[in-house]
Amino acid sequence: MQFIKKLSDHVGARADKFYKTTLFQADTLLLGLNCLEPGQTQPPHDHADQDKFYYVVAGSGEFWLGTERVTGTAGDVVWAAAGLVHGVENTGTERLVLLVGIAPAP
Repeated sequence: MQFIKKLSDHVGARADKFYKTTLFQADTLLLGLNCLEPGQTQPPHDHADQDKFYYVVAGSGEFWLGTERVTGTAGDVVWAAAGLVHGVENTGTERLVLLVGIAPAP
């Protein structure tokens, strides 16, 4: 099992929708990378029994958190507690790279 991964090795893009990949997964936690090109969106959704965070590695975007929209930029951590509707849109001009954690894992 690999215990260390370099994020830059897992960054990617898709033309049809945002790119995502799983870095690590166990019963209690999933860590992954989501990459959104300018204009791409992860539509608002919720996880009834799972907490989620986004760490903004690069770029910027607008996050839906319940009825609010907030801007997140590189270095910010965005929290979505279980049951809170959340999503993100890349409103910037460069790729938005997000380290994502979900607990417990789906």
